[in-house]
Amino acid sequence: MQDLTVCLVQCTLAWEQPERNRQHIEQLIDTINGNAKDCTEGRVDLIVLPEMFNTGFSMSGQAIAETADGPTLKWLQEQARKFDCAIAGSIAFREQEHITNRLLFVTPESTAHYDKRHLFRMAGEHEVYHPGSDPQVVTWREWRINLQVCYDLRFPVYSRNREHYDLMLYVANWPEKRVQHWRALLIARAIENQACVVGVNRIGRDENNHNYSGDSLAISADGSLMLDLADSETAAITTFSAEDLEAYRRRFPFHLDADNYSLASD
Repeated sequence: MQDLTVCLVQCTLAWEQPERNRQHIEQLIDTINGNAKDCTEGRVDLIVLPEMFNTGFSMSGQAIAETADGPTLKWLQEQARKFDCAIAGSIAFREQEHITNRLLFVTPESTAHYDKRHLFRMAGEHEVYHPGSDPQVVTWREWRINLQVCYDLRFPVYSRNREHYDLMLYVANWPEKRVQHWRALLIARAIENQACVVGVNRIGRDENNHNYSGDSLAISADGSLMLDLADSETAAITTFSAEDLEAYRRRFPFHLDADNYSLASD
């Protein structure tokens, strides 16, 4: 397994303006090579964007949802090819009769997805979007990556590692007033699952007057902070060491004593 270099993109989001958001994010990620001091020849393996990065966390699902041939997926494919990397972020997605909050994981050759399972009922998300039914783990450059979205973070059973993933991604629009929960739970997910964790959140204020402080984090499997973006607007990178991850798991194999369980679906 090789090391994995990840770019976290923390930014403001223009409300329900996909083209403007895509342009803004593209300007940020174009700075990657200049910041990639820890990468060989500036190579980045994975770029992670916030939840609903093209619109903000909007409940206007019927109006903003895109399809598989829409402009945002095409843009993600262009960025993946441009940087020869994977890029991940969620959008409102229409498929047949359902609209989902879909996390897209796009590489130069393929597209995988995960539909958000736990919908944030306090904002009425469960009334607009259709829940996903299954977790999704993708493999990219030898790393097994568990895809999760925002509110999923509060449900540890759903993200329990049975030695089937190495890195967990959370993309989010997580308000500032609950940011203590965001930071604590991201660290907890890393520690309890002996997996690296990346959580990418937005900054700024949305049309519902919710403030977002960012606090995007990259965390090693032992719970140590590798990157903390605080409230800055930036595209920043970190590199996860495959050797360190494997050595930590060998040195402290508490997963061998984990309780067995089954996850029931509705």
